[in-house]
Amino acid sequence: MKITHYLYNTFLIEHEEIKLAIDPGQHLWLFDLRSLIPKIEWPSITHVLVTHGDPDHYWQADRVAITANAPLILNATMVKEMAGEKQILAPRKDGLRFVPFDGEIQTITEGDSLSLPGMELEAIPTQHGPIRYRILGIKQEKTPGPNERTGFGSIGFRITLGEYTLINLGDSLLLRDTWQNLTADILMLPIGGLGNNIWTMDINDALEAVRLISPKIVIPCHYNVPFFLSKKFAPADDIGFKHSVEKMGISCHIMQAGESFEL
Repeated sequence: MKITHYLYNTFLIEHEEIKLAIDPGQHLWLFDLRSLIPKIEWPSITHVLVTHGDPDHYWQADRVAITANAPLILNATMVKEMAGEKQILAPRKDGLRFVPFDGEIQTITEGDSLSLPGMELEAIPTQHGPIRYRILGIKQEKTPGPNERTGFGSIGFRITLGEYTLINLGDSLLLRDTWQNLTADILMLPIGGLGNNIWTMDINDALEAVRLISPKIVIPCHYNVPFFLSKKFAPADDIGFKHSVEKMGISCHIMQAGESFEL
């Protein structure tokens, strides 16, 4: 198995005939607006998973799926049927607008499972936190909810590929009771929540999630990321996090943009 990380929560996971893309979004730095997954990789992708509808996770999902002729797998809340036509949450439009999608769609909801050739998927409940930031000194805040685009469709995935089980928690706050019975070999989780339950888990909450799930390998993500004018939004001490994880006897891989490792 080969795992490649591309900032935020964007990953490529390759195992035998499967090349799975998680959250093929967009850079959000004003001086670098391009696909997180390089376009050269798109045609060979076999499945596209989306944890929610924010642009850093979802912007290129439809394009990647169409280019690769791969199924787009996402929360059922992000898909509507209108006049017999399936529509998806618009990847590049504001608000909760839906647009036609001609490719293959697979929907999943919390607690449901999908059996696909060579892969098993389970949807894990997650909860996206509020986003607070400043643009030109003006404070902005977006709080997820049923009528708010931020965090819309939020779910995590438990993925079984051969002998490996992976969990990706997207942009979630800590859900102690919900996750206490989860298990995985590899856990991908956010650590850049800035404390006070903003956006995602912070390091302390992420460490508690690691204790709950007790994986063999942890991959921290969604921290020190570019966002508008900032090159390092959602700052986090990844080295300190790594040391804390390793004290539990668990391996921790800090991955830079475009970096891979193999199992």
